[in-house]
Amino acid sequence: MALMKSISGIRGTIGGEPGNNLTPIDIVKFAAAYGSIILQKNKGNKIVIGRDARMSGAMVSQLVSQTLVGLGAHVIDLGLSTTPTVEMAVVFENAAGGIILTASHNPKEWNALKLLNEKGEFISAEEGKQVLALAENEKITFTSVDDLGAIQQNDNSLQKHIYAILAHPFVNKSAVEKKNFKVVVDAINSSGAFAVPALLKSLGVTDVIVLNEEMHGNFAHNPEPLAEHLTELCSRVVGEKADLGIAVDPDVDRLCFVSEDGTLFGEEYTLVAVADYILKHKPGSTVSNLSSTRALRDITLKYGGHYYASAVGEVNVVTKMKEVNAVIGGEGNGGIIDPQLHYGRDALIGVALFLSHLAATGLSVSALRKTYPDYKMVKDKVILASGTDLQSILKKVEAAFPEASINTIDGLKMDFENTWVHLRASNTEPIVRIYAEALELTEAQQLVDRVKGLMG
Repeated sequence: MALMKSISGIRGTIGGEPGNNLTPIDIVKFAAAYGSIILQKNKGNKIVIGRDARMSGAMVSQLVSQTLVGLGAHVIDLGLSTTPTVEMAVVFENAAGGIILTASHNPKEWNALKLLNEKGEFISAEEGKQVLALAENEKITFTSVDDLGAIQQNDNSLQKHIYAILAHPFVNKSAVEKKNFKVVVDAINSSGAFAVPALLKSLGVTDVIVLNEEMHGNFAHNPEPLAEHLTELCSRVVGEKADLGIAVDPDVDRLCFVSEDGTLFGEEYTLVAVADYILKHKPGSTVSNLSSTRALRDITLKYGGHYYASAVGEVNVVTKMKEVNAVIGGEGNGGIIDPQLHYGRDALIGVALFLSHLAATGLSVSALRKTYPDYKMVKDKVILASGTDLQSILKKVEAAFPEASINTIDGLKMDFENTWVHLRASNTEPIVRIYAEALELTEAQQLVDRVKGLMG
């Protein structure tokens, strides 16, 4: 089991020993450290929290909220919510910060505290280091009984979030409504079960079938929205003669689509399609991380814009987007970041923009997919043994490819004329991720296999 500490939060498996897993002691310690840092900034004492439906969620939420009360914070508890809704609620409520209780795509035994600043964005690297240091030395002072905080329940933030999406200048509700789409949604037994249908209803989509809609957090399949986990969704889309399928992860910040013929649109192409739609209306720069498809670069160049790559991680993508004033950005894992709404990955705005795009083209989902460059990507991973010297391994791999163009801002990215491969340590699991892309799947797989052989 594992406990992963990073500048953006803490993630781990529930149970076991403190310091090695995400136990109640660790939860209280890190919530207290974060709350102390946030309250010292004098941006007020409101802190928003919200959680996905995973099995440990209620326990973690109560520990976090009562710890914040002990610091004198006014906790605004959204209960079951989505990551982007919590991010937006921080702004709606003029709060000093927020905590999202979710381990995103990780299996049910995991949970996490994701930490936000007063803008509803992930805290800076410097603030993250302060939180980690304070949690480590435990020099935390709690308030007296006369100054304890309070907890306020809030159940209208999702509706505010949806209203903001409907007000987006490029979300075309009337066009979507006229198409009378039939949609199948895989809600993976979490917050997508209420959030995605609510959005679809607001867009005028009334024919919606929800799979895995019971929000108990005992996920029906691996919650990462990858091809091998979405066979049921693909089959149901065909069986129901639906126009498309929608899959989200447990906290609804990742998004992928299934075409009407049961084939995957491809999570890498979620951002490509949305960017295509945005750039038609608002030309400019785009950003994705180093592990994302080249297709976004190709689409951006088609509209005369400039494409930029960032290190992996939402905070890094957002930083680069602000730096270059990007009109759209995100990550190849189906994470859409639209700065006209907020600087956070948001599957709900992704759905609204994709359906607006689909309605405008008049194409089927499979036909729309054929309008984009057809790169093939292989995503693999290698489990890291304790004490592994990753830098030595990366240097060994780099030396084996003297012809490559090298980028080391995040692990090792090697670019070739028609292919690339990227190796990096995961921020959320004790693994090295290996992504490769080429025009042919066999070519990408051969590149991955060669790299894995060198790592062995």
